[in-house]
Amino acid sequence: VIASLTDLGMVVRKPHPTDGRQIIVSLSESGEALIADETDARERWITEQLKALDQTQIATLRDAVVILRDIVDNSE
Repeated sequence: VIASLTDLGMVVRKPHPTDGRQIIVSLSESGEALIADETDARERWITEQLKALDQTQIATLRDAVVILRDIVDNSE
C-alpha cells in the first residue's frame, strides 16, 4: 500500500534519522491536497443535504447529536 501511494505521489518516504531500519511516511503536498479536496466535497454534500430538511428534521438531528455525545462521553 505504501509503495503504491508513493508511486502515486501521495506520500513521501524518508529514512528515520536515528534508526536505519525504519522509514518515516508522511503525506506529500499532493496527498494533503487530495484529502483537503475530499473533505471540502463531503462538507459541501452534507451542507446541501441539510438545506433540504425542514425545521422538525433539523430539531430531530440536534436531539440525536446530544444523545450520541452522551453515549460517547459515557463510554470513556
